[in-house]
Amino acid sequence: MCGIFGYCNFLCEKSRREVCDTLLNGLSRLEYRGYDSAGFAVDGDIEDTLIIKQVGKVAALRKLTDDQPLDFSKPFISHCGMAHTRWATHGQPSQINSHPQRSDDKNEFVVVHNGIITNYKEIKLLLEKKGYVFESDTDTECVAKLTKYVFESHNKELNFTELVKTVVKELEGSYAFIFKSTHFPNEIVATRRGSPLLIGVKTQKKLKVDFVDVESSDNSFATVEGQDMSRPALNRSQSRAFLSEDGLPQPIEYFLASDASAIVEHTKRVLYLEDDDIAHIADGELHIHRVRRSKEDNTAPTRSIQTLEIELAEIMKGSFDHFMQKEIYEQPESVVNTMRGRVNFENHEVTLGGLRGFTHIIRRARRIIFVACGTSYHSCLATRSIFEELNQIGTQAELASDFLDREPPIFRDDVCVFVSQSGETADTILAMRYCLERGALCVGVTNTVGSSISRETHCGVHINAGPEIGVASTKAYTSQYIALVMMAIQLAQDSKSSQKRREEIIDGLYRLPSDIKEVLAIDAKLQQLAVEQLAQEKSLLILGRGYQNATCLEGALKIKEISYIHSEGIFAGELKHGPLALIDETMAVILVMTQDKYYPKVQSALQQVSARSGNPIVICNTGDENLKNHHRTIEVPKTSDCLQGLVNIIPLQLLSYHLAILKGVDVDFPRNLAKSVTVE
Repeated sequence: MCGIFGYCNFLCEKSRREVCDTLLNGLSRLEYRGYDSAGFAVDGDIEDTLIIKQVGKVAALRKLTDDQPLDFSKPFISHCGMAHTRWATHGQPSQINSHPQRSDDKNEFVVVHNGIITNYKEIKLLLEKKGYVFESDTDTECVAKLTKYVFESHNKELNFTELVKTVVKELEGSYAFIFKSTHFPNEIVATRRGSPLLIGVKTQKKLKVDFVDVESSDNSFATVEGQDMSRPALNRSQSRAFLSEDGLPQPIEYFLASDASAIVEHTKRVLYLEDDDIAHIADGELHIHRVRRSKEDNTAPTRSIQTLEIELAEIMKGSFDHFMQKEIYEQPESVVNTMRGRVNFENHEVTLGGLRGFTHIIRRARRIIFVACGTSYHSCLATRSIFEELNQIGTQAELASDFLDREPPIFRDDVCVFVSQSGETADTILAMRYCLERGALCVGVTNTVGSSISRETHCGVHINAGPEIGVASTKAYTSQYIALVMMAIQLAQDSKSSQKRREEIIDGLYRLPSDIKEVLAIDAKLQQLAVEQLAQEKSLLILGRGYQNATCLEGALKIKEISYIHSEGIFAGELKHGPLALIDETMAVILVMTQDKYYPKVQSALQQVSARSGNPIVICNTGDENLKNHHRTIEVPKTSDCLQGLVNIIPLQLLSYHLAILKGVDVDFPRNLAKSVTVE
């Protein structure tokens, strides 16, 4: 959803044009997350803050910026700016509701925010009674005005870190914030709870150490009502990471973002903030404090500076028209990357290093519980059967939001697996913390190193799919699928009875890249099918059963979210229990009917559809002459039954893409949707 980007330069001269371009380019890298408006804040010509906001795309904000009567050549030796793309939650998309939000008409405090403040109404009521007038419908404006109120309540004696610490202690909900103020020029404060935030560091000289200390402080803080006026004695010693060889300050640039894709073009050295961290950047130094420091706080005393592995070229479209198209075509390589170094095809063995030391615990589990949302949930459904078959452990898949609503019993001998492409999905994170509190072993499966799920789970698997920019997940689905299959195989490797089955699956994994390439080769046929038979449809049913039930659900999700055609994945065994009433000569139907032990049962569903004048399109294995002679077919290579869904989903991804193009909709940024859902 919303995107945050911040930029600070110290002793590194930049013109206003360069600062604005850096902020706008950072927002451009975050466009894939989904948004409806954008804005940024930089220093004005006097000691004030200039805010520029616009509804629509970043390109519209860039044009509005160019039209401003500003001296873009004005140099800044040191400067802090911040920018934001907003996905509306409180208030319609408009300039006044866009971020940054401000405390007053003098822009004394400005804030950008990802997430939702759940107690904003109470805060707003308090501030209105104090005489504050609100101009927007957002929850974020309350934070900006609360900051001003706290600052003035304490006679303007709080430093910036103390001020933000006092403010966020009054907030409930999830957030990632950047604060900027005219009272603290060339300083910026960032903090997070439940929404991702990372900081990139760019220096000419090598950093002294590859970590930043989390500095200690007293536990007594100011309060909103001003009852406690004491000020903590913060540790203001120079951060070890930024000491120069000669002891003098060195030129340095900082980049703050909610996603690494906005930082990688500037630097690969980043650190990830933990929940309740407060990062203060001033005078070229980064200091990190904690909102709540107590004996129960078990976070590490340092934040390590890591090296990003993604390349800028990986997040560019290249020769493709859209990111989604590029990511569909990347799947022969992405599935190899998921397996690389983990599958020994000669010895038929799987080794997932992230599970080392925990495999024996998982094997003794009472239950394995998958928890996920959307596409990630479908990858869990697709692999649930193979977990049960190979390991003889009861396995269930749960939608994270429903899991949280029910608050089901979780036991210490349960293993809970949390699957999320971003590793920041709000419902999945809350479900993970629910299970951690109850003593279950928690396993994370994500595509993002340093994400909340990857850090907070006991162990896990990184799917190595590479950056996925398109909102509709494609290659992350297939990589999650493979990662879970590999996990099932590894857990069963001490079982002689399943050895032949495991070898068959691993042989199927070896052939998978070429199988996917074979499906991609019929893209032109799929495009023609979309034009001739599906483009004018208002509704579409996708039927299958067994392993292909997940394929139907995922294929239907892709079509509805990208092309806005109502589509529904239906378990073929339930056809007679209601859905059959929808079937007639006008209803578009796709039937997934590849050869496995469920083939005769799906054949029965095909006969039921045909008997009601239906004319289904059948996804079948290459060479199935009986189907080819009587129905319009999409042929795909045959592989192991538990892997067939990886091959079958490719034509449905391509069909959804072509249908979206034919409808003229924005493929990479479908309406109302965001790439990473970081709020409930």
